[in-house]
Amino acid sequence: MSATITRVRFEHHENARLGIEEARPRISWQLGEAPEGFVQTAAHVEVSLGVPGMETDTSLHVLRGEAQVLVPWPARPLVSRERATVRVQVQGPDGWGPWSEPASVEAGLLEPGDWVAGLVGPAWDEEPGTLRRPGRVRTEFVLPPDLVSARLYLSGHGLVEAEINGRRVGDEEFTPGWTSYSHRLRYAAFDVTNLLEAGQNAIGVWLADGWWRGRIGFEGGVWDYYGTDLSALVQLEAVTADGIRHTICSDKNWQAGFGPILTASLYDGETFDARLHDPAWSRPGWDLDGWTPARTTALVASVLVAPTGPPVRCIEELVPVSVEDKGEGRWLLDFGQNHSGRLRLRATGPAGHVITVRHAEVLQAGEIYTRTLREAAATDVLVLGGKELEWEPRFTIHGYRYAEVSGWQGALEPGDVVSRVLHSDMERTGWFRCSDPELERLHENVLWSLRSNFVDIPTDCPQRDERLGWTGDIQVFTATAAFLYNVTGMLSSWLRDLALQQQKIGTVPFYVPWIPLGGWAQLPPDPVAVWDDVAVLTPDVLYQRTGDLQLLHRQYPSARSYVEQVAAKAGPTLLCEGWTQLGDWLDPAAPPESPFEATTEPGLVATAYFAYSARRLAAVASLLGEDDDAARYTDLAEKVVAAFVTRYLTDEGRATSDTQTAYALISAFDLYPNMQSRQAGADRLAQLVREAGGRISTGFAGTPVVTDALTRDGHLTEAYLMVQATGYPSWLYSITMGATTIWERWDSMLADGTVNPGDMTSFNHYALGAVADWMHRVVAGLEAADTAYRRIRFAPRPGGTLTSAGATHRTPYGVARIDWTLEDGALRTTVVVPVGARGIVELPGAEPVEVGHGIHEFAQEYVP
Repeated sequence: MSATITRVRFEHHENARLGIEEARPRISWQLGEAPEGFVQTAAHVEVSLGVPGMETDTSLHVLRGEAQVLVPWPARPLVSRERATVRVQVQGPDGWGPWSEPASVEAGLLEPGDWVAGLVGPAWDEEPGTLRRPGRVRTEFVLPPDLVSARLYLSGHGLVEAEINGRRVGDEEFTPGWTSYSHRLRYAAFDVTNLLEAGQNAIGVWLADGWWRGRIGFEGGVWDYYGTDLSALVQLEAVTADGIRHTICSDKNWQAGFGPILTASLYDGETFDARLHDPAWSRPGWDLDGWTPARTTALVASVLVAPTGPPVRCIEELVPVSVEDKGEGRWLLDFGQNHSGRLRLRATGPAGHVITVRHAEVLQAGEIYTRTLREAAATDVLVLGGKELEWEPRFTIHGYRYAEVSGWQGALEPGDVVSRVLHSDMERTGWFRCSDPELERLHENVLWSLRSNFVDIPTDCPQRDERLGWTGDIQVFTATAAFLYNVTGMLSSWLRDLALQQQKIGTVPFYVPWIPLGGWAQLPPDPVAVWDDVAVLTPDVLYQRTGDLQLLHRQYPSARSYVEQVAAKAGPTLLCEGWTQLGDWLDPAAPPESPFEATTEPGLVATAYFAYSARRLAAVASLLGEDDDAARYTDLAEKVVAAFVTRYLTDEGRATSDTQTAYALISAFDLYPNMQSRQAGADRLAQLVREAGGRISTGFAGTPVVTDALTRDGHLTEAYLMVQATGYPSWLYSITMGATTIWERWDSMLADGTVNPGDMTSFNHYALGAVADWMHRVVAGLEAADTAYRRIRFAPRPGGTLTSAGATHRTPYGVARIDWTLEDGALRTTVVVPVGARGIVELPGAEPVEVGHGIHEFAQEYVP
């Protein structure tokens, strides 16, 4: 018996995908059943190429060796619109196994010359810098019979949603997403074969402001940053049995007019007047009374790119866990979970009657509390049309647990109001479990904060007037995110924008895409540690978890530019002092309105990060064959460490900032000059934790590394003391206060149940949840021992009050799992290793054991 293949994938795409940008998509496969000791020695890759519905060109390729993750494309490059169907068969000691099920992928429009469509939109004049009524565009066309296949390529300025013959196209939300539009404008591809008919057809596209011209950001935000127009880019290509491609595109023949959406804002919500809606508007023969010729604008097609990550979709629906009648048609709904999404209403009432929905994360005095939304109204308005209807906003999203529905007539029945959870449709890859319900709830909160903030880009929060791609947040959280979900495709796109904007601006922006906002309108000309280090550290982590060397290669100039900028600014001293730093942002000791006033010196934080990023860049350079750079950055890192030790460490191993963050960074980044200093510093960190009763005193810089620092230096007891502490400030403090997501501040809600008075107070930020990575690797004991989990380390470290823990991760090779229990002085551990990988089992008090694929069980005496 040889190995069976359970899954074939392309690049980092979640499923078989239409419209990819890669002409040579790398292939990965996972192996299922295989005999003990199986090793793949070769693979057959069968590739069938052709335009959908037409004859194919099939080739067979023999690949020698064990590679099965991101294997280079073996066939000729795909051309635009071409579909590839791939089967894989692997060879082991017992011969060839069965063929996999076929997997397909389809190229998008790969050349600018493939685009013949232009941008079409309303031609009427509008006042800039305000909420404006968005329009719609439509056209009709005739198709011959014998349709074989049809694809719709869709993009635009603003947000677009298409309908053909009265039916919605696809289920994606917020197309084309948010990128640095002047550099990259994404398009989506849809199979619309089943929506078209021989003869007369119609297509209509809803338009909305989105990020293009809507208000974005804090302190009033900015309007019309990318432009004042709204327009759609539509190219529909239908192929008939005779092989002829019939192209319908957005051009001068389109019409524009208003629809039932009166306003649509990502922050402020959507107003919809059902009296103005005719569902037949996107069907042939609809009356165009009041519509006018659309404005047409040429587009520079070179900015158009296909997605590398999944679109935003509705992932699940939540029903209220409680409904409170407030009287006079006002209802308060609790969905039991803070999340990103919007409501779907099933309502009836007389024409013109208004239903208003407001959203909030928390309650105060029994009512929704909206101060923390700042200037985001987060209010949706439905004007009824006189008939029962089911309605959901199209072009807005909110962050909330609670909703207030006012203007409701009659009783609010089950199913009348449902919350639709929206975020990027990433594949779930990681799970954690343990015997402590509060720790499990903490992990669940991390998961929900990730879900709430991975909405096309990695945002900081989903609710207030911000929702920006802050670099510091994702830098500290990448490792956690990459365990829980397949985030590489999405983050790969975001990192491309980061590099492009870094090149244009001259420094890594605080957030990507970059827009000038309030006091942040002018970027500091100097590099800012923790945030700007994302250019080095996030691609590095993604490579470690996936083995994607192409991603490292593409981001390398960005990473190198950043480290060179730090080196130039630091000068001969190699110390990051004397310029703007955010330091240990949101140290719990910092005043509510001054989150950068941490107890750890900003220069210490920045110089520690300088040393670490230089080291990691040297490792990346070596991987990429940049040997001269590898030597240079290795030397630079050593010199920065020496300068750090001289400036920030005493001979006794004490830091000049005697704080948890200082010692955590020094340990985690290997900055101690010798073992004596390391032990002294480690002991001091443990002492600080004990003196605080496990309470934490770290912000953005120290939080992701403090438990690792304790663990690696022999203070596991103190690490568990921290993660299981419940007093303020601590991770579990928020759990005792009823949190269902990770808070921005350790005390976003005060102990008396009131909200922190700081202007910057969110109940859904993932950064402080970076501790989940430690929970996966140390508490459960599952981590990558080699790139892409080719070797997996199973090294649980029981502690605290836990009697069991476990984790599951869908690695590039397949599912890995660990579960351990403590009972009657015995530690029992079960590990699962996927086919194609090896496991290293390191149990307390025992010698490491290397195992192959399969299920392995261990039992031993355990002495804490």
